[in-house]
This record gives sequence, structure tokens and C-alpha cells, in this order.
Amino acid sequence: MDKSLDRSISPGMLIKFSLPTVISMVFMGIYSSVDGIFVSRLVGTDALSAVNIVIPLIMTILAIGFMLGTGGNALVAKKMGEGKTNEARQNLTLLVVAAFVVSAVITVLGSVFIEPLLRLLGANSDIYTLCYEYTQPLFILIPFALLGILFQQFFITEGRPNLGMLSSVLGGIANIGLDYLLIAVFDMGVTGAALATGIGYSIPALVGIVYFACSRKRGLYFVKPKLDVPVIIKSCTNGVSEMISMLASSVTMLVINNILIRLAGSNGVAAISIILIAQGILTSIYMGYSSGIAPIISFNYGKQDTDRLKKIYSISLSIIFAVSVISLAAGLVFTKPLVGIFTNAGTEVYEMAVHGFRITCIGFLFMGFNGFSSSMFTALNNGRVSGILSFFRTLVFVLITTLTLPFIFGVTGVWIAIPLAEILAIFMTIYYFKKMKPIYKYA
Repeated sequence: MDKSLDRSISPGMLIKFSLPTVISMVFMGIYSSVDGIFVSRLVGTDALSAVNIVIPLIMTILAIGFMLGTGGNALVAKKMGEGKTNEARQNLTLLVVAAFVVSAVITVLGSVFIEPLLRLLGANSDIYTLCYEYTQPLFILIPFALLGILFQQFFITEGRPNLGMLSSVLGGIANIGLDYLLIAVFDMGVTGAALATGIGYSIPALVGIVYFACSRKRGLYFVKPKLDVPVIIKSCTNGVSEMISMLASSVTMLVINNILIRLAGSNGVAAISIILIAQGILTSIYMGYSSGIAPIISFNYGKQDTDRLKKIYSISLSIIFAVSVISLAAGLVFTKPLVGIFTNAGTEVYEMAVHGFRITCIGFLFMGFNGFSSSMFTALNNGRVSGILSFFRTLVFVLITTLTLPFIFGVTGVWIAIPLAEILAIFMTIYYFKKMKPIYKYA
């Protein structure tokens, strides 16, 4: 049996094991922010609006990588806990091949139908050209970006979260450096931003290919794949919540963008772009924690060690509560400095983003618990419950609040809708925590 996940459970151990993933998430949030800074400062807020219009499409495509990565990761870690290490290696290799084939097909279809896709996303005549210039180069790099997401998950299962962190940091540094070079020096505008982002996401893919192809000293590495359709299906159903979450985020972002375009024009879209970027930095800590400990949950579930599962559950709730309170406080205290990074104080976009961010900060108290619940049930190989939680949290509740509150409160209704959806979702989280407890015995 591989020992990389077979560890005694304590607060220090869980924090230490998840820390590289947390750092990766935070760093990804920071360099995504740097993308926004370069685009908004050097190209303009219309360019930032164009990037935000395109993001739902990119997120929809990357959702496949998260689905196969998280779902396959849970399956592979469970099999390692059961002592089926060689089968876990075959599954890893099969999932990598499947992800590359699917992403290559998407790249071809996306490039052919790029114009109707952008029109569907809401790209009007003012920003269509900017949207096109940002999307076209990203399609070429999508297969590598998808593999990078997949490998980030398997680095954790392999017991090498530090390698995942290192590849993320390298990708982020490349992204930031290329942003400056391509936008500031060569004046390539949003095309430069897209190339920088795509190359940054591709670096973890290159690291993963080299590592899993060459390293034979630990648990996971590439072997001759065995075509096993049920494994692909099980990985998809396990990880469907992550895909639902990203697809739902794409749909809700599309709806929010269109509402803000009507209510506040491109300034409204720029404001929500700033809010979501800043929010992503502060929430990435508990997102990283949930992703970081997921393989440990899957491993001990496969091993049927309920004592360790109970410790993981109770310790995790305490950690997430502490981080949620700190995130809320930091968000409220540093609202103006965070927004001021992206746009000048006194502008309409600045005032709108400051007002909106202070309202959306309320959601920080609930996002961590809602995200952890979905991640935990994915790790327990229960894609159904995880999918239900994600579906209602990221789609149903957000659409209900977003489609009703703006008619009452105008633009402020959009800001209220985001935390209110999280508050509604926490009741489902509590319900399923209690309902599933006798089955998995994690409490």
C-alpha cells in the first residue's frame, strides 16, 4: 500500500498537507488579478469587460478538466486506500488520454463556431472585436490547460502537493512576465493577455507529463492504459459537482453580465469583474484547503477508517470557520485598496465596485462551508449529493436571487443576490451533513 496518504490526523497535519494547495490557489487568484490589472490599466475597462464576457466560455471548457480531475482523483485515491495501486495507475493514464482527446475536439469546434459563441455570450458591437482577440489564442492552448488542471489534482494524490504548488507558481510567474512583455512592451492588447494566461496554465501540464512519465519511485505514474469506460463514467459522476459548479458559474455570470449591461453599461460589467477577482483571492484559502485534503478523505474512505474521517470532518469545520471570519474582516477592511488596484478612485467603476464588494463580503461566512460540503462528498465518491449541492448553490439559488432582486433594488440587487444565494445554500449543506452522517460515519 502507498503510504503518501496514510497519515495520522491532526490540525497541524491537515494544514501542512493542504498548505501547498492553498498557496497554489491564492497565487492563481493573485496572478489572475494581475491579468485584470494589466488589461484594465493598459488596455482599458472595455477590454476588462470583454475578458469578463468571454470567461464563462473558458470556464465551461475548463470545467471538463475539473470534473475529470476531482472525480478521477477521488476514484484513484480510494483505490490506493484499498491497496489497488496498479489499477490506480491505469486509471490515471486513461483519464489523461481521455482529457486530451476531448479537449482537442473542443478546440476544433470552438475555433469553427467562435463568432456565434461570442454573440451568444453577449458580446455587442462595442466590444466584439476585443472578445474575439481574447478568445482565439486561448482555444489553441485549451488542451494543455485542461491537462494542467488534471495534474494539479493528481499531484496531491501522489503525495506531492509541493510539486503542484511549484508548477502553479511557475505558471503564475510566466503569466505575469508575459503579461508585461506582450501587453506593455509589444502592445498586443487582449491577445497578449490571452497568450500569457494560456501559457501560464500550460506549465503545470508540462510538469505533470514529465513527472508521471519519468518518476517510478512512488505510487502513481503512467502505465499502459486499459480502456475502461466505467472508470471514465464514474470519474465524471464523481466530479460532476465541480463541473456543475463551473458551468453554473458560467451561466450565472452570463446572466449577471447581461443584467449589468442593461442597468449600468460596460461600467457595471467592469465593476463585477473587479469584485469577482478580489473575492476570488480571499476565498481561495478555504477552496485550497478543501481541495488539498480531498485525497486524504478518499484514501481513508477506501480504507474504511471512520475514526480518521471523524477527525478530518470536525477539524475541517473549525478551520473553515476561522478562515471565513478572517476573510470577511479582511474584505471589509481592505475593500478600497483592493478595488483601487484595478481602477482609479473617484471613477464610476470604482464607486460601484466598492459598494458591491462590501455587500458581497457577507457571503464569505458561508462560502467555505458550502464549498467544503461539495468537495467532501466528491471525495467520498458520492457525486449525486455533491452535484445536488453544487447545482442549487451555484445555479438555482443564484438565478432566483439575481433574476428577482435587481428589479427591486437595481444594481444593488445584483450585489445582494450573491451572498443571499450562499445563505440559502448553507441550509442544504447542514441538511446533507446530517443526512449522510449515518452512512459515512464522519461524525
